[in-house]
Amino acid sequence: MKLSSTLLVLAVAAETTVASSWFGTKAVYNKWHETELERWLSDHNIPYPTPADRKDLESTVKANWNAKVGQPYNDWSPSQLSSYLKSKGADAKKSSDSNTDSLIKQVKGYWTESADSGSNAYGSVKDWIFDSWTDSQLKAFLDKNGIPAPQPRKRDTLLATARQNYESVAKKANEYYAYPGAWLYESWSESDLKAFLDERGIPAPQPSTRDKLIASVRRNSRLASRTLQEAAASASSSAAASKESLSDALLDSWSDSQIKEWADKNGIKVPQGSKRNELIALARKHRSALTGDTAASSVSSAYGAATTKANNEFAKATDDASLKKDDAFNSIIGTWSESRLKAYLDARGVPVPQGGKKDELLKQVRLHKTKAASGYSAWTFDTWTLDNLR
Repeated sequence: MKLSSTLLVLAVAAETTVASSWFGTKAVYNKWHETELERWLSDHNIPYPTPADRKDLESTVKANWNAKVGQPYNDWSPSQLSSYLKSKGADAKKSSDSNTDSLIKQVKGYWTESADSGSNAYGSVKDWIFDSWTDSQLKAFLDKNGIPAPQPRKRDTLLATARQNYESVAKKANEYYAYPGAWLYESWSESDLKAFLDERGIPAPQPSTRDKLIASVRRNSRLASRTLQEAAASASSSAAASKESLSDALLDSWSDSQIKEWADKNGIKVPQGSKRNELIALARKHRSALTGDTAASSVSSAYGAATTKANNEFAKATDDASLKKDDAFNSIIGTWSESRLKAYLDARGVPVPQGGKKDELLKQVRLHKTKAASGYSAWTFDTWTLDNLR
């Protein structure tokens, strides 16, 4: 009997410790105001009693946290599922298998966010919620709130300034900021809100109201940030492999005489009578010179880095391949929505034609295709292939 009592005490103590850990550390929403708890539930279309006391609200959030934060893809539309897979460089399965269940299964294989990591992220919303904003949206946020914009207005400094002033802006407006309300998006137009959703394959709520659009953007902002962060990490880790692939592609496209010319201009001795496979082997041995090639006439640095929204990548190419690149570029941008074309121009600081039709937007995108994007968007997707972009 004594043993049973001891075990009971230990069990209760262990349960208390776990509960304390969950509610005191992991359950970030336990620190939210009732208004924020209700906002989160409303954003995720979860009914709750009104009026409801804090205990009921926390209990309802807790019951749905894993499903909505750890496994949100179960609620996504086919278009959002497909968009997510494309952001991972994966193609949605074709034919009859391309239904919602199979798409969810594919997404699940790439998903890394857990209820716990999501809780940690919501412990400091300001660190990531601005990641998916365009430069012009960041500038508008600062201007609207009377915050001097950094000079020069580079993306990284705009982000830093927005993050530094996030809480003070909320406090000045007497608003909560752990799970922010509509105050954060006051400088966004309804077109901005719809574009954010459209670019990520997220259906706009129907019927659309400003509040519903903001709720959908807010609900998907964490995903948008994670997608950018993961793409950046992937780009960084694959840089060496990407350069190697580029080198191989260049070598395959060059004639023997072009390889010899390149070797000569880079001070690399070529043995007399070398066959093509020997020439390529020699060039690969010195492949580091391929990206710093002094034979500028042989290789053209053809295309600018991509924007975050458009995810375009154009590697260095030979002059002979440039026409094919043009065709591929024109083919891809022809499938883009107007909002995506505007995002491409915006990231490069190109004024977007007011009321411009798609033909005019396409014309401007072609005109500025070699202009590099600035800041974060200039390198985030610079190792993606054309297949990734489709």
